[in-house]
Amino acid sequence: MPLVTPLPADHDAEVAELAKFFNETLGFCPNSVLTMQRRPAIARAFIELNKAVMANEGRVTAEQKRLVGYLTSANTGCRYCQAHTVLAAHRYGGSDARLESIWSFRDSALYSDAEKAAFEFALAASAVPNAVDDAISARMREHWDEGEIVEILGVVSLFGYLNRWNDSMGTTLEDGAQQAGERWLGAGGWSAGKHR
Repeated sequence: MPLVTPLPADHDAEVAELAKFFNETLGFCPNSVLTMQRRPAIARAFIELNKAVMANEGRVTAEQKRLVGYLTSANTGCRYCQAHTVLAAHRYGGSDARLESIWSFRDSALYSDAEKAAFEFALAASAVPNAVDDAISARMREHWDEGEIVEILGVVSLFGYLNRWNDSMGTTLEDGAQQAGERWLGAGGWSAGKHR
């Protein structure tokens, strides 16, 4: 049972309009946003930040951003966000093979050197304490320009917020996200845990 019950999707007209963004990314408005509606200014600001972070202004693709979000969420243990990011990565073209083998990215030909640098950066940046060092930074600069690095760290930071929000709230997983988690992450031991 979540700490705070989500409100109906039509509770706040402005939030509902902004939340249409999630229909493309997930196919539904997430329960996390429906919970944020209890303070509509938070929901509106979060959606606008999400839209800005997920806008593709460089070479970082929508799928890559969701994989960065997945690794960040898995690193911090948020099962809710793990399911959401793998679902969104699939919706943005992630193949079954890429989704199922994300944790073997270091040795996989399915991921480019640029992606591997971004994924290592995501894991280091989401670690507590932060583990970004000179070698990780240098590798990022080899493959990504400064704007793209800002986009990638924006994703890590956005999911840092979401991971804490959803794990603390015990946000209930939506059916589509639950199914995505089971399909692509279940073999690795993923379960909804407290997000049922």
